[in-house]
Amino acid sequence: TLAGAIAGKNFGGDLDAPTRTKMVPRQIPEGPWYRAPAVHLAIAGFLPFSAIYVELYYVFITIWGHTMFTPYGILYLVIIILLIVTACITVALTYLQLSTEDHQWWWLSLGSGGSTAFFVFLYCFYFLAADSYMSGFMQLSHYFGYMILLCYALFLMLGSVGFFASYTFVKEIYKTIRLD
Repeated sequence: TLAGAIAGKNFGGDLDAPTRTKMVPRQIPEGPWYRAPAVHLAIAGFLPFSAIYVELYYVFITIWGHTMFTPYGILYLVIIILLIVTACITVALTYLQLSTEDHQWWWLSLGSGGSTAFFVFLYCFYFLAADSYMSGFMQLSHYFGYMILLCYALFLMLGSVGFFASYTFVKEIYKTIRLD
């Protein structure tokens, strides 16, 4: 963390905004209930989760069921599909947010990308109830401890993918705006 902070301070540049910005932010109009951030995050998390649902069983059974999963090529393909679907969904939802004049897309794009981790965490409970034979305090604390760490890492990874995809998209669409 310290090395990253030093590198960011010394080598990072200023934000290169494609257009001029005003000092006073615009007021964001109220939207309908389906434009709320909670609905936004639920949609953004469920769609990528549905792309990895089947393979997630094999990953969990390999980690917690002590069986080997041999077709790693399929797993890599699913990870690539997950990254692409996360980027596309986050960009589409950022566009919908910007089209309603809501300019505060930064944190919502991070949460949109990472919200798949919440669905993976819910799948942990399903896997524990339906397919695992774990019991006892030590096994469950080990299971949930590692699954919380795994879901947090997944949130950071997919949130970063969603944020950088949205950031690139926003920079590209605002480059085309001409201010005369």
